[in-house]
Amino acid sequence: MSDDAFQYCLNTATVRGHELGIVKEVELAAAAGYGGIEPWIESIEQYRQAGGSVDDLRDRIEDLGLAVPGAIGFARWIVDDPAERAEGLEQAKRDMDLVRRIGGTGMAAPPFGAEGKIDPLVITERYRALLDVGDRVGVVPQVEFWGHAETLSRLAEAVMVAVQSGHPKACILADVYHMYKGGSSFIGLKLLGPDTIRVFHMNDYPAEPPRAAISDADRVYPGDGVAPLRWVLSDLHAGGFRGWLSLELFNEGYYQQPASEVAKTGLAKMKAAVQGAVEH
Repeated sequence: MSDDAFQYCLNTATVRGHELGIVKEVELAAAAGYGGIEPWIESIEQYRQAGGSVDDLRDRIEDLGLAVPGAIGFARWIVDDPAERAEGLEQAKRDMDLVRRIGGTGMAAPPFGAEGKIDPLVITERYRALLDVGDRVGVVPQVEFWGHAETLSRLAEAVMVAVQSGHPKACILADVYHMYKGGSSFIGLKLLGPDTIRVFHMNDYPAEPPRAAISDADRVYPGDGVAPLRWVLSDLHAGGFRGWLSLELFNEGYYQQPASEVAKTGLAKMKAAVQGAVEH
């Protein structure tokens, strides 16, 4: 396995605090050497509201040779209230259509808005409905688990939802930090096939604060924390994953540094983590 065993993507949360706007975020990702970008829907909408052309944005992304394997949105597809869930599916449809229009192929589907603990079998039905919407649009929703959530907090739950959906395009979006925060076993990655994950969020976490108190803002560059990245990357590769490692950080300290430095450092550290997995 070499450092080109995977594809490298920039999730724009990593430079969100710089308030660059989607066009500059795209240009930053390309200049730093990434092959893809994972934008936030909010940023694309702000661009549109300011008079930006979605077609022009797609052309710019294509001209720079970037892929859009995923995007981050917060449609309430999982909630219990039928009317609210129906609106959530409509919002997801609009979001996925926007992603498709800029050349995107995937969309995160986190448990946003879920209250309390929802039966995984019920979630499965709701995820299947979201997948059906994605079929009509041409974008694949990737069921995402959040370690801090009551519902869909672990890798195993997300896998169960994807498997039970019975849909050929069902897949999950996994994340180093969320696996740790929610108590997922990293060994579980050994059990996944090559099509289970299309985008894997890369980050690391420090030994302190402890798991119960750690938050998104504590994420650090891959290799700068205590996550077992060597095993994570080795197991992903052994399972056939050849998708996107997407750098997703929310570190206030990084927001105080030049965006270009953050983007380049993040890519270099992802590649170094992959190389470290190779050497061991």
